[in-house]
Amino acid sequence: MTNFLQRAALVTLSGAALAATLLNPAEAASPAAGPALAWHACAKAGGPLDQECADLSVPLDYGDPAGPHLALAVSRVRSDRPEARRGTLAVIPGGPGGSGVQRLTQKGEALRKETKGAYDLVAFDPRGVGGSTRASCQLAPDDRRLVNLRPWPDADGAIADNVARARRTAEECARNGGAVLRSFSTANEVRDLDLLRRALGERKLSAWGTSYGTYVGAQYAQKFPGRTDRFVLDSSGDPDPSHVERGWLANMAQGVDDRFPDFAAWAADPARGALRLAERADGVRPFFLDLAARLDRAPKASTTPGVPLTGNVLRQALQNALVEDAAFPQLARLIEEARDPAAVPVLPPALAGPLPDEDAAVMLGVLCNDVTWPSSMAAYQSAVSADRARHPLTAGMPVNVTPCSFWKDAPAHKPTRITDEGPSNVLMIQNLRDPAVPYSGALKMRAAFGDRARLVSVDHGGHGVYLANGNACGDRAVTRFLTTGERPRRDLYCGA
Repeated sequence: MTNFLQRAALVTLSGAALAATLLNPAEAASPAAGPALAWHACAKAGGPLDQECADLSVPLDYGDPAGPHLALAVSRVRSDRPEARRGTLAVIPGGPGGSGVQRLTQKGEALRKETKGAYDLVAFDPRGVGGSTRASCQLAPDDRRLVNLRPWPDADGAIADNVARARRTAEECARNGGAVLRSFSTANEVRDLDLLRRALGERKLSAWGTSYGTYVGAQYAQKFPGRTDRFVLDSSGDPDPSHVERGWLANMAQGVDDRFPDFAAWAADPARGALRLAERADGVRPFFLDLAARLDRAPKASTTPGVPLTGNVLRQALQNALVEDAAFPQLARLIEEARDPAAVPVLPPALAGPLPDEDAAVMLGVLCNDVTWPSSMAAYQSAVSADRARHPLTAGMPVNVTPCSFWKDAPAHKPTRITDEGPSNVLMIQNLRDPAVPYSGALKMRAAFGDRARLVSVDHGGHGVYLANGNACGDRAVTRFLTTGERPRRDLYCGA
């Protein structure tokens, strides 16, 4: 951590000056109050040629602004039409654990073109991500496999192994993560975003948040309503402050059920040839469930030594693939390899090996630092049993125990409740069949905002809408809002 703090010291204000700006609301509103950013060229493969990067120094603890600091990797793509520029738009990544710098690299050129140069585009890697200060739990490789980080129950629904792994993981994170890991939270990401606003010299920010980034954006809009310009929340979850990430995980069961018919229709289409899984769409679900149950009983060796294809690996592969239609062929190929006695399944890269330790740490850190999770193991077992019956495609995983139930530190900040108090400058956009944050949860975010928001509902499946699935009606509504400020007079439906 010392190297990160030394690096951060190069771009920070003096401790006394920063303390004054963070603790004095009047001065904090001044565009000149933020730390300096030293920009340098950093074009990345596939991204805008004029992309720039810098480091932003942020307090480890906003309650001690003169204390230790962390470095956040920041990136910018300037407007290519200065005469049309109206402000700065922050691109807020999903996750927890998504990279803002990577997201800007991927979407910056398209977003700049779509908004006709109306904004400088900025993003940062949140604490623990990418080029920013990171932390490590020093977890064993097997504990960092996605199929184990996600709490899939045993084949018979038992959770004893999940409980042991969750307890072990929480203990390792407490032992090795330190103060940096404890600082990973939505509340701190919101404060970091506002410090970036000041460093940029902006009185207000516009934003495009996706997935978990919608929650960050919503929290920012609630905490700093006077500093928001035009906010787009793309693929939102239920903001209930008593649940937060625990609720999002639980809602995935319904999300997968909502989305699976899209895959079933695709997989039953005669045009699929060798990847056709059933003659009729309604035959795909029972076929998948039967195959997963057979793999529960008899896992099949894969091309990755020591990592067999189990029923839970197949279920996790399904969950990953439902995010976008482009992933359907890979899932169908894995299913065909699983049912062919002569084939050796090739696992998708995300399931073949462990996640980097720092990636696992930030994901767990935010989930567990944001809100207190229940601690009754009997209640988890009961919830898993009931959820397996209601939602067999996810087999009880979404309501199972996680390391958060054994987390050593209580949340430092209570989640902020989203309300209808504030400017009416939020546009939500949501697919009707989102496997990660189902439409039913987004409706709760919409209700919480009241007249502050409008919702664009898109008849499409997958996770992520704007500039993602080719729905012209949805893209048009967002672009119009960002470029003109005009929203639909009432909630809008966009057909397929």
